[in-house]
Amino acid sequence: MRGARARGINSPAVIRMPIAKEATIDPALEAQVFWYRYRREIAILLGLAVLGIVGVAGYRLYRDRREATAATLFSAAKTPAAYGDLINQYSDTAAAASAYLLLANAQRKDGKYAEANATLLKFLEKFPRHELATTAQMAMAANLQTMGKEDEAFATYQQIASANVPAFNAPVALIEQVHILQEKGKTEDARRICETIMTQYRDSYAAVEASQLLRTLLKTAKPGTPPAVAPPKPGAAVTATVPPTMKVLPAAPPAPNGAPSVAAKPSAAPATPSSAPSATP
Repeated sequence: MRGARARGINSPAVIRMPIAKEATIDPALEAQVFWYRYRREIAILLGLAVLGIVGVAGYRLYRDRREATAATLFSAAKTPAAYGDLINQYSDTAAAASAYLLLANAQRKDGKYAEANATLLKFLEKFPRHELATTAQMAMAANLQTMGKEDEAFATYQQIASANVPAFNAPVALIEQVHILQEKGKTEDARRICETIMTQYRDSYAAVEASQLLRTLLKTAKPGTPPAVAPPKPGAAVTATVPPTMKVLPAAPPAPNGAPSVAAKPSAAPATPSSAPSATP
C-alpha cells in the first residue's frame, strides 16, 4: 500500500485552520449608532450654537440702533449741557467720543482749563485707541501751558513724542518742547531736539520749522564779539596813539607898500594854557 495514505499514531496529521471573513461596515448603521449614543450632547451643542447666533445678531442690532440714536442726538447737540447728556446716556458710542472732544473744547474757550483736561482724561480712559487720542494729549499739554504749568506740559509732550514716534503729532510735540526750552534759556537742549526733528522727520513740515528755530538758536548762542586788539610786543616802548594838540597861530598882517612881501607861514606851537587875568586894581 505504497500509494495509500499512511494512517496511524506516528503519521503527521494535516490541520486546517478556519479562515475569518472580512467584516463589512454599514455607514448608515454606524451613523444611527453614533446618533443613538450621543444624541443628547449633539442636541445641546446645536441649541447653544443657535442661541449664540441669535445673541450676536441681536446685540449687533441693538448696537446699530444705539449708535444711530446717539448720532441723531449728537447732530442736534450745540451746547456743553447737551454734550454732557449725550455722554451720560450713550457713553460707549462713537458719538460720545466726539462729544467728549467738543465738550473739552467748549470748556477751554470758557477758560475752564482744569475741567477741560479732566474731560479729555475721561475720553482717553474710555477710548484709549481712538484715532484722536494723541490730539487729546496735545490739547491737555496746551492747557497746562496756558495755566503756567510748563514742567507738566513738557513732560506730556515728551510722552507723546516717545510713545507715538510714527504718529503725526510726534514732531509737533518735539517743536513744542523746543519752544519751552527756548523760553527757559536752555539753548543747547533745544538745539539737540531741533537736530532730532531734522533727522527723524526730514520729510515733514516740522523739519522746516526746526531748521528755522535752529538758525535762531545759533544766532542767540553766538553774539557778535568786538575785534581783537593785538597786544604790544615785549620790550617795545609804549607810545601814545593820540597826537599832541597843536595850536595854529593867526596869519601875519599884510606888509606896507614898498616892502618886500613875505609869505606868512603858520607856526605850530604846542598849546599852552592861557594865564588867568590878574585881578590887580
